[in-house]
Amino acid sequence: MPFGAEVLDDGTVRFRLWAPKAQDVSVDVSSNSLPMSRLEDGWFELVTREARPGTLYQFTIDRQHRVADPASRYQPSGVHGPSQVVDPAAFTWEHDKWRGRPWEEAVIYELHVGTFSPEGTFGGAERKLNHLVALGITAIELMPLSSFAGRWNWGYDGVLPYAPANCYGRPEELKRFVNTAHSAGLMVFLDVVYNHFGPEGNYLHLYSPQFFSSRHRTPWGEAVNFDGPGSRVVRDYLIQTAL
Repeated sequence: MPFGAEVLDDGTVRFRLWAPKAQDVSVDVSSNSLPMSRLEDGWFELVTREARPGTLYQFTIDRQHRVADPASRYQPSGVHGPSQVVDPAAFTWEHDKWRGRPWEEAVIYELHVGTFSPEGTFGGAERKLNHLVALGITAIELMPLSSFAGRWNWGYDGVLPYAPANCYGRPEELKRFVNTAHSAGLMVFLDVVYNHFGPEGNYLHLYSPQFFSSRHRTPWGEAVNFDGPGSRVVRDYLIQTAL
C-alpha cells in the first residue's frame, strides 16, 4: 500500500503522502506533530510507534494547512476532520473462497445505503438482506460509498475514495454487510466515481495539483489527470482503491 497509513508487521505505522507541491509535511498524532521525511518524486514518509489502529491523525502542509489523508480508510468526523488508522487485516472473512455466481444468474439490485433502511446504515441494510433474497435478487450494486460532505448524498460527490462515508458506518461494518451478503448467496458490486472529485472536502490542490487535468472537462468539476505529467501516481492511487 503506497498511500496513506499502513499498519506494519512490527506494530509500527507507516504514513505516506504524495505532495509534490509541498516543501514541508508533518503528521499530527494526538498532540504531537511528527515531521515526515521527504523522499524522491514528491513523496513524504514517516514510520512511527506513536500511532496504532484507532489513532486519529492529520497531515500539516507547509506548517499551515491541516488536511485529512487522501487515502484515509475512515473519517469519524467527516471529510474535514482527522483520519483514523485502520488495520484492514484485522477483519476475519468467513467466505474468502467466494468467487461470485455465474453471470447468467445475475439479477442486480441498485442499493442506496442511506435510504434502503430506516437507519440508513450498513447495519440497517444488512438486516434487510433476506428481503432481497425473497425478491429473487442475486447481486447488489452499492451506490458510491466514498466519503462526502454532509449527511445526505447520492454518493457522486465523494472526495475520499478509500473511506466509506461515516454516516453509513465504519469500514468493518461494510465488510460485515458484504460477508452476510455472501452468506446469503448475494454478489456485491461497488459503483465508483473516478472521473472527478466532489466540490467540498478535497484538498489535493494544496499539495498535489498534478491530480487534476486542464486538458479535459467534466460537468461536475475538474477532470482527474490520467494522461499527463504525474499521472502514473494518480492512476496508482485509484488502482489501489480497487485492490
